Amino acid sequence: MADPPVSHAGRGIGTNPTNEQDLANVSTFKEINFTSTDGLPLYARDYAADKGPAKCPVICIHGLTRNSSDFEEVAPWIASLGRRVIAVDVRGRGKSAYDPDTSHYNPMVYAGDVIKLAKDLGITRAVFIGTSMGGLITMTLALRRLSLISAAILNDVGPVLSPNGLKRIASYAGRGNPLTSWTEATDYIMTVNQSAFPDNDMEEWEKWARRAFAENAQGQLVLQYDPNIALPLQNGKLKAKSLIAKLAFRRLARKRPTLLIRGALSDLIETEQANYMRAVAPSMQYAEVPNAGHAPMLMEAVAMDAIRHFLAQVD
Repeated sequence: MADPPVSHAGRGIGTNPTNEQDLANVSTFKEINFTSTDGLPLYARDYAADKGPAKCPVICIHGLTRNSSDFEEVAPWIASLGRRVIAVDVRGRGKSAYDPDTSHYNPMVYAGDVIKLAKDLGITRAVFIGTSMGGLITMTLALRRLSLISAAILNDVGPVLSPNGLKRIASYAGRGNPLTSWTEATDYIMTVNQSAFPDNDMEEWEKWARRAFAENAQGQLVLQYDPNIALPLQNGKLKAKSLIAKLAFRRLARKRPTLLIRGALSDLIETEQANYMRAVAPSMQYAEVPNAGHAPMLMEAVAMDAIRHFLAQVD
């Protein structure tokens, strides 16, 4: 069973938000500590829904080198729409434990962890939001436990990926060195992501750095993930396309309501890959975020409109 949630108050508590963007400044959640089926301590954030009729909860799963804090703005906003939101730290990231068996860093194991979390929380159906790797996990869930998925939002990811994006991600994933200041951390995040997000200002880059780095016992700033999570990408086990990924996407998008959100500047889901997905799943909804690359943060106006419209169609 999951441990009893611990209340956590993020920045901005006590404010009285007056519009959707203000909700980004309210990040109140309970901490969930649970254990995987193979005994690894794992972590998730639990954002309570605003008052109203009970609706299907939302489970958010982050990208390869990220963690649950990536959803610290969009999760409260979705909660304001009346849905409980769970944002998970995938094993090897954030506050979840690193796995001594690096072969476990794969979507099938990650999907099993999500299934265990849902079981512990008594969640039998959820809307899934998967960013990048999180979308691959969501598609894997469609093969392992389709009944758990009420609907799915794939954020800049699909069954066919561009080699351009994979090459870029492989160039930095698992290779970050300890840093000595938040200025250095901000510069690192900006260097890695600036081409994909040309409109970001320094305040936004600082925010991203605070999500990506944490201070260790030596006072150094280190990325919040096990470098070994990048091994499948670096050793070629993560392919640009595979038959299993295509089958998983077809099962998901043809049997459950699905929305693809794509960054217009994305080098992972380029026009070719997006067109393939739309041809395979004609009923899939689609939104493209202008002047954003891989992967949109989901608080962009286009993304918020698409998510709001999509969730309104889901019980």
